[in-house]
Amino acid sequence: MSAILLEDKIVHYEVLGRGRPVIFVHGWVGSWRYWVQAMQASSVSFRAYALDLWGFGDTARGDPALYSLEQQALLLERFLQEMGIAKVALIGHSLGALIAATFTRRSPEMVDRLMCVDCPLDARSVSNRLRTDPPHILADWLTGRNADAEPVRVDVSKIDPQAIITSLTNMDGTFPNWAGDDMRTPCLVVHGQNDPVIATLTEEQASALPPRMHYISLEQSGHFPMLDESPKFNRLVADFLALDSGISPRELQLKDEWKRRMR
Repeated sequence: MSAILLEDKIVHYEVLGRGRPVIFVHGWVGSWRYWVQAMQASSVSFRAYALDLWGFGDTARGDPALYSLEQQALLLERFLQEMGIAKVALIGHSLGALIAATFTRRSPEMVDRLMCVDCPLDARSVSNRLRTDPPHILADWLTGRNADAEPVRVDVSKIDPQAIITSLTNMDGTFPNWAGDDMRTPCLVVHGQNDPVIATLTEEQASALPPRMHYISLEQSGHFPMLDESPKFNRLVADFLALDSGISPRELQLKDEWKRRMR
């Protein structure tokens, strides 16, 4: 277990491999732990980090002032500073994707590329069960008690439910459209086609994404594509990270496997 102190509070993270840095940011249900397979696959060529956000896993919880999207994005910024990282690839899932996108919009010069997995476009795209069900019920609902999803359930008891509620309240307010035309950083948007909690993009929404953004739907995945289709997801991550800096992920369309299929 590795940790840093920010304002006398513990921030837990794990790291594997060497090379250019990539940071994995978890979502509303779970912790850093469900990124392990993706981290192991990426660590062959990259230095892969995963951290627990405020209120999750082994990072400090109990201070609601730290649970806003902006404060979580500031945690990511300060983590990069502590690690001495000037430029990074970010891969975020659900809440983690919103936080990664928030940070990218604020500090685009620090983000080489961004992958947003099962990331809602707005509050209407999120099931109300996130607001009403306790974390352990959400974990069972989203994983179907699948044995492969055990990494999601291990740290569910450590989640402060207020961390979920606060972030959703942010989305109800004036949270900007992270997928707007002002997003200049190359961004790959990935959804599990069978995700019950985050609405997948319609064909119209996918077609309206800015030129540096590209949408891929994984048809055999639910809310956790990194677990539901881990070999395919990890190949997609590898292909995305292998693109030259500044290149739009739409170049992935050259591979038949990643051509967007809409129902």
